Formats: sequence, C-alpha cells, structure tokens
Amino acid sequence: MGVLSREDACKLIEKLKEQGKKVIFTNGCFDILHVGHLRYLNEAKECGDILVVGVNSNDSVSRLKGPTRPINSEEDRAELLCGLKAVDYAVIFPEDTPVEIIGALKPSIHVKGGDYKKEDLPETKVVESYGGEVRILSLVDGKSTSNVVKKIAENN
Repeated sequence: MGVLSREDACKLIEKLKEQGKKVIFTNGCFDILHVGHLRYLNEAKECGDILVVGVNSNDSVSRLKGPTRPINSEEDRAELLCGLKAVDYAVIFPEDTPVEIIGALKPSIHVKGGDYKKEDLPETKVVESYGGEVRILSLVDGKSTSNVVKKIAENN
C-alpha cells in the first residue's frame, strides 16, 4: 500500500490481474481533499478489488488549474489519498491527461465522475483497446476544490 512509481505500479497491476483481481483506476488533481472526493473514491472502490489513483503532478495541475495551483504538493496529495480506506495505491503522473499512464498500467476498469461523458474522455479509446471498461460514477454535486479555494479567497 502506498505511493508507487509508474514502473512499480505497472508490475503490481499486472501481477494482481494475473491473480484474478479487478483493478480500478481513477485520476485527478485532488488538491484539497473534500467530502466529494471521499464519496467518489468510495464508490470507485466498490467497482472492484484494488483502487489505484493517478495523481496529476505539480506541473500538470498548474497547467490545468492555473499558476496559483496546486496548493498541496504532489507528494502530499498522493500520501493523503493513500491514507483513505478506499485507496490502495497512488501513482503520480506528469501528463495533463491519464491516457499514457492508463496505456502503461492497463487497469481492468477506469472510472470517472458523473460530470464526464465516456465518449468525451480521451482515455476511453485506450482503455477499450486492451479490453478494459470505462465507467462513469455518480455526480457529487457542488463539492469541488475550486469551490473550497473560492470560499477561502472570499473570506480573506
């Protein structure tokens, strides 16, 4: 259990799948953990046996969310995620989308939140190319790191 390198994650997932385990993968910035993340990750874990979370690197978060982000370092975000009961492993990735890491890890199931559509995800084609499955989970409405950051800024 814990934060893995991409190489170690690849080896582990291959081994787990050989043992008949269903490996779930999801990804995100997870900059400030909130109840929306918790609910989402708990639902993701229910899809299989082992949950691996891809965590966007610091540079990737800055490109996606702007120069004031991330608030927490990639190491801290990954370690915090691993402290949640639902999360078995985390792996940090530098790309802006999870396409490359999913192609390397080949999880059984890739999950995303209800604010996404399967056909709009760039990773869907990769997941389905090796026989994996993409699942869209429930939308946890109104709970986002951006909303937390906005609320903090308004209170200053």
